[in-house]
Amino acid sequence: MPRWQSAQRMKSTGKTAIVAPLFHVHGHPVNMAANAPRKILVTSALPYANGPLHLGHMLEQVQTDIWVRFQKSRGHDCLYVCADDAHGTAIMLAAEKLGITPEQHIETMRKAHEQDSAGFLIDFANFHSTHSDENRKWSEEIYSRLKSNGHIASRDIIQAFDPEKQLFLADRFIKGTCPRCKTADQYGDNCEACGATYSPAELIDPVSAISGATPIDRESEHFFFKLPAFTTMLKTWLDSDTLQPQVANKLREWTDAGLQEWDISRDAPYFGFEIPGEPGKYFYVWLDAPIGYIASFDNYCARTGHEFDAYWHPGGDTELYHFIGKDIINFHGLFWPAMLHSAGLRTPTAIYAHGFLTVNGTKMSKSRGTFINASTYLEHLDAEYLRYYFAAKLSNSVDDIDLNLEDFVQRVNSDVVGKVVNIASRCAGFLHKGFDDTLTDSCAEPELLAQCIAAGEQIAALYEAREFNKAIREIIALADKANQYIDGKKPWVLAKEEGRQAEVHEVCSVGINLFRVLMTYLKPVLPAMAQKAESFLNTSLDWSALEEPLLGHTLARFTPLITRIDPKQVEAMVAASKPAEAAVEKPATPEKKQQNEAPQTIEFDDFAKVDLRIAQIIAAEHVEGADKLLRLQLSLGDEQKQVFAGIKSAYQPEDLVGKLTVMVANLAPRKMRFGISEGMVLAAGPGGEELYLLEPHAGAKPGMQVK
Repeated sequence: MPRWQSAQRMKSTGKTAIVAPLFHVHGHPVNMAANAPRKILVTSALPYANGPLHLGHMLEQVQTDIWVRFQKSRGHDCLYVCADDAHGTAIMLAAEKLGITPEQHIETMRKAHEQDSAGFLIDFANFHSTHSDENRKWSEEIYSRLKSNGHIASRDIIQAFDPEKQLFLADRFIKGTCPRCKTADQYGDNCEACGATYSPAELIDPVSAISGATPIDRESEHFFFKLPAFTTMLKTWLDSDTLQPQVANKLREWTDAGLQEWDISRDAPYFGFEIPGEPGKYFYVWLDAPIGYIASFDNYCARTGHEFDAYWHPGGDTELYHFIGKDIINFHGLFWPAMLHSAGLRTPTAIYAHGFLTVNGTKMSKSRGTFINASTYLEHLDAEYLRYYFAAKLSNSVDDIDLNLEDFVQRVNSDVVGKVVNIASRCAGFLHKGFDDTLTDSCAEPELLAQCIAAGEQIAALYEAREFNKAIREIIALADKANQYIDGKKPWVLAKEEGRQAEVHEVCSVGINLFRVLMTYLKPVLPAMAQKAESFLNTSLDWSALEEPLLGHTLARFTPLITRIDPKQVEAMVAASKPAEAAVEKPATPEKKQQNEAPQTIEFDDFAKVDLRIAQIIAAEHVEGADKLLRLQLSLGDEQKQVFAGIKSAYQPEDLVGKLTVMVANLAPRKMRFGISEGMVLAAGPGGEELYLLEPHAGAKPGMQVK
């Protein structure tokens, strides 16, 4: 204890003193200190209720969720609300095609969206719908205020009309031949072949994409929001640091060219809210979609009694943040703040835009199996794999993020399993076997532990600034230091030397404390794994508990926190994402070899391919539902592997921890109903109780190759 207290005094008075930084948002400093609670409301863009969520949606929700969980871990009151964007012609037509009502269609999609988000551990305070009483109330209220302030205009416009379907056609519902390159079957606003932009009237041989009829021109009265009236206000808005520099520069192209009035109405038939006093006229989906943020929070407050006014009226001490994709910045960065300003509501503290998601360097593709739905991913892989990979790639810029599937497997297996979990699993076995899962009463390496804790403020600043990739680099660098410390002390060697058990206890206790610090930093990214770690450590991993080491503390029994990714799981996910193809007949399975049949001879070159390695058993446990299997966690020095071994009849799990054995390290992973087995341990004997694991000679070390 005195040594740790000494380190604490050094940390508070020396060069490593922790100072809570000020983070500037919208021209105002925000105190990041955990002891200065903030009131924060966060939203992400509303997914459209006309199809399933895909990994592009999850990129945004994961980014938002990590930031929100970080704020909560720091002790702040941070709420994340969202909703389905449930209105528009596309939803009306999709429901008609399915033979159901639009209400039935959006309710089905809402349930699916909520299930997928929950699968990715997205912690919404509230998930609602824009087709709700709250959204109708706020859409009508805001429109009324805009109209009372003289910011609504009306005039007749001419639009393309489908005479067969009897509805006005948006540009995307008109197809024809490109007037530039003459490519057929192009949409009414741009050509996918040559990239040209044009008006639907310029298309050659235009037809309705809904009915195939030739569109006709028809006049109709429309209502407009007078956006040009807010030019000065928006220029000031763009000059603040509310938006990222790249986003502000892009939006300045709109203000520099001269803002135009924004069409906010659509004609019946249309699925949405009818404009009060205007029969047959409906609010355009993009008017009531962002109002859905207010409506979802209103619904949350009505359910919980949480205060509402402080978050949406100017002058309060609350913060409001929107996380969105860069493709919708004009709605959020121009139309939305102008509407809020006219309606007397507060504007966002900041809007954070991110780039698109690509897979293997290119746009997501169904034919290549890289247009991956969230539900398809969850059928094959753990959500936390992707949460970690997204965190390792996300920055505060609007650059696109690439999901390279090969790098995805390597990085998650190396960082999360091979470096972070490795620390706990290496130390837990020794602590359980020799010290009743109890840590030392003092810290043997106070300076190393203090350095890792002091790094927390820099990591916190990176999380706050959405520089998740830099935060992950800092965390993994600390994990490397922790592993280097354990490798240098070699507790597996000390454990075999008489009189050095106290050193083993000290080294492993330091290792567990370093693991606790790392998992505190990773908790926003890996919440499920952190929950398991909290159960093992018997302590909280919130940032507020970071400063106090675990001394004389008793741990729970260690169990594996997360398994390695099997590349075959990724291959199966990609295959499942491709369009359905004709089944290929599989070759017949060879008949099982008779038990008394002589072993088949193999060539020496075949035998040479087998990679035999020394492995240390760092954890062992019974497998529920298996009569013969034990689950073994094996250390090869710089990596770990999970193996299911049929040795239950001969060994008790507790007798195996710490033993060295020999394993086949390059055996292809095998998916079993209990999990993935990543190798094979070697044993000899007739079976039953007479089964003996191969044990190497004294002096062998984990990871050594068997020659």
